[in-house]
Amino acid sequence: MTRLCGGKALMATSKEELRVDMDRADAFISGEGKVKSRDDLMMTAEWRGMEITLYPQGKVMFFPLSDKDTAIKYAAEILLGACAAGD
Repeated sequence: MTRLCGGKALMATSKEELRVDMDRADAFISGEGKVKSRDDLMMTAEWRGMEITLYPQGKVMFFPLSDKDTAIKYAAEILLGACAAGD
């Protein structure tokens, strides 16, 4: 867990590097939000009233968010919905 932007953003990182399926992530996030941009390095989206940035290695940044427990919960939700089968 990392606090960024003067405490207004949090980045949750998996202990182990993951292999996020960005197509599945796009579909999962689009179920409750809107993907704003996407390339091979990251995806940005509006989700649950926040801007999130998702990286293929399993990092998720939330802005604005200051509660670590909520960041962990949301990151787990997103990563479970987006990781490739077998990861």
